[in-house]
Amino acid sequence: MAYIPHTDPQKQQMLRSLGLERVEQLFEEQIPADLLLNGPLDLPEGMSEMELRRHFQTLAGVNLNAGEQLCFLGAGLYDHYVPSVVPTVILRGEFHTAYTPYQPEMSQGTLQAIFEFQTMVSALTGMDVANASMYDGATALAEAVILAAGTTGRDEALLLGVHPAWVQVTRTYVEGLGIRVKEAPCPAGIGDREWLERSLSSETAVIAVQQPNFFGSVEDLGRLAELAHGVGALLVVGANPIALGLLQAPGALGADVVVGEGQPLGLGLNFGGPLVGFFAAKQQYLRQIPGRLVSRTTDREGRTGYVLTLQTREQHIRRERATSNICTNQGLMMLAATVYLSVMGKQGLRDVAEQCLQKAHYAAGKLASLPGFRLKFDAPFFHEFVLQCPGSAEEIAARLAGQGILAGYPLGRHFPELADCLLVAVTEKRTADEIDQLAEALAAPA
Repeated sequence: MAYIPHTDPQKQQMLRSLGLERVEQLFEEQIPADLLLNGPLDLPEGMSEMELRRHFQTLAGVNLNAGEQLCFLGAGLYDHYVPSVVPTVILRGEFHTAYTPYQPEMSQGTLQAIFEFQTMVSALTGMDVANASMYDGATALAEAVILAAGTTGRDEALLLGVHPAWVQVTRTYVEGLGIRVKEAPCPAGIGDREWLERSLSSETAVIAVQQPNFFGSVEDLGRLAELAHGVGALLVVGANPIALGLLQAPGALGADVVVGEGQPLGLGLNFGGPLVGFFAAKQQYLRQIPGRLVSRTTDREGRTGYVLTLQTREQHIRRERATSNICTNQGLMMLAATVYLSVMGKQGLRDVAEQCLQKAHYAAGKLASLPGFRLKFDAPFFHEFVLQCPGSAEEIAARLAGQGILAGYPLGRHFPELADCLLVAVTEKRTADEIDQLAEALAAPA
């Protein structure tokens, strides 16, 4: 296919229509000057293949591998056990090499897997319908805020206890749409209800909350739903899917949209990715759901078949009425989550959640009994909690990392007032002996 670039006169015509003189003006207002490239890239001399391998091995050696450490690090990604059947299935050629199921007659296996994923996500969240997956939990939340604003015709979003990275992604997504994002303070580890009640207005499109929230605390979703619906806003919940093995489904508590990060469902840590987001909603928002959905149908001979349907992206039937510009779903990661959920089943997922809960509370009691340490908040938690330390949490985390222990996430990186606090996560993989080992390391003199 021949590529014909724009001619100089065409470029000048486009610039004039925009009221600009130079192409660079498209970027100068949005990108700080010190980030712009004003000369050639400062690249080193090329390397041979052997030299390049050695170079990358050296770089990789700088990483701390969670699989080789005692990992109590969470803050959005968690060290859960991945059953061996998960990689066995997703590495099969017909799945591992597939891109996207544009031709349903050739993609029945992939389409059926997506349909099963949608079904399980709907059941897990207590919602009517789910899509074929999103890029990750952060973008799923951003898309939910956009859906709420478009549905209500309002332009304000209130976020409670949301992961700082998710907040940043959401702000980036909605900036061009004129949606204002406000964050609730969490002085007691949960969203400040008084602040929320004062902030709610006729301009509020959505209350968005994580469950459990970024600090690991369990929020009162029923009360938040009452507050949101009382002013005509939607309630969006960013749910941890493992926690839903024990906690009541957000849909049963009044949530309008439930999103989340599917990494705990058989994806592993993998140095931070790839990830998969899920997105589920009430039936009334079916045509505003971003991305794509798979439906089950029958052919003329009565045989079951699966097809893509209700694709809202602009490249397809919606065009200027598109609700999102997401281009695809995370097919391979979605498959991993589907295999994990199907293998674990309802009881298996509950067992994992119960182990996380019990081990986290054992760890919290053990660590809080150490001299100088205590739990920062009294709010109920699932498998993650904030531990206040006698000194810099950043320094403590660095010291223990040198001993092969990832002790938790130093919260001072985002919240200066919590510079002495670690966010500690405990999954089903951690044993009582390993928790005791963490306690001993924390108690030892620096």
